[in-house]
Amino acid sequence: MTVDREAIPEHSPAHDRSPAEEVSTATVVAYAGAAIVLVGWFLFGWLVLRQGFVDSVGESAGAGFTLLLIVSVIGTVRRSRR
Repeated sequence: MTVDREAIPEHSPAHDRSPAEEVSTATVVAYAGAAIVLVGWFLFGWLVLRQGFVDSVGESAGAGFTLLLIVSVIGTVRRSRR
């Protein structure tokens, strides 16, 4: 920590934080639904298609990361319009 950060209030850690926004109930439900679908996708691939544990984990993880990427892009577009 430098002296500048302590002496100048605009550089304080409390000033760097943005106010916390509340997460809507719809967002929590959507994330929970996505998690249930991903677990279901994993179990379907592993138990029904019998494609192997590692392959099923990789496939569901890839689908999860793709969903996170889509959510990130949509959030960026929505935030830039404000």
